[in-house]
Amino acid sequence: MVDTAELGESVLVPQPEGNLHVITRGAAGTPVLLLSGAGVDNAALSWRHALPALAAEHRVLALDWPKQGGSRPWNGTADHDRMLGCVTAVLDHFGLEQAALVGLSQGGAITLGYAVEHPERVSRLVALAPAGVISFPPVVHQLLWVTARWSLLNRTLPSLVFRSRAACAWFARRGLFAGGHVDDFDAIVDEYHADVLRNGAGSSDWQNGSIGFRRMRVDLRPDLPRIACPALFIQGSGDAGVDPEHTRAAARAVPGARFELIEGAGHWANRQDPGRVNSLIADFLRPLPEKMGS
Repeated sequence: MVDTAELGESVLVPQPEGNLHVITRGAAGTPVLLLSGAGVDNAALSWRHALPALAAEHRVLALDWPKQGGSRPWNGTADHDRMLGCVTAVLDHFGLEQAALVGLSQGGAITLGYAVEHPERVSRLVALAPAGVISFPPVVHQLLWVTARWSLLNRTLPSLVFRSRAACAWFARRGLFAGGHVDDFDAIVDEYHADVLRNGAGSSDWQNGSIGFRRMRVDLRPDLPRIACPALFIQGSGDAGVDPEHTRAAARAVPGARFELIEGAGHWANRQDPGRVNSLIADFLRPLPEKMGS
């Protein structure tokens, strides 16, 4: 397991399939659970800057999804329902009746899905470039379905290609950061590449299970109007994986939700422009001042 001691305390949450690894930081304030993306991602990669920024005012937990980061080994499939169960397991383990959820990409989909299925446990939510609210044109959809079904395409080839640091750097620059500047780009690529060398690369169980032959199996859009908590959607304008219009439409579907576009940022706006993104999140999570005389 990667040493995450500089980010916070590591806690293992036992589950039947293995342990869930959670980084905790901050002892005071309302609880916040950070949920990272899919593929070669983990709590440290997604939330390296968010953990210290948010811990100044909150009790922050950052979960490694099954088969990512320190949540290995995991003997089972981590599909949509199981991922929702992981959120419940973490909240229960730490004795939290309710928390704010902040999710990126795959984590954004679980954030939205959890707010639909367990509204009583979500105080607020932030969805960054969320999956689960997108669709693809015919042919493209079927090609993605084939990729999801064939381990040669979704696991073997990516693991071989991304053994090259240059390939990781190219993908990060074009696929995650829209060709824009990132202050700690080399450190991100080093961390990403080291994870590939240790664990391989490829799509997650959630990604592979979310797409059916004709339509998405995980499509949260019809249920978004059921979300009752305050919601913030954050989206990079140059995201190659999630069309900003899909995120904007999702925000419109959630009653009272707010939408923020990060100009020039790609899919990982949280790492590309951490100052702006963390400020938006912190301001949104901060309780409104009480009115005089209330």
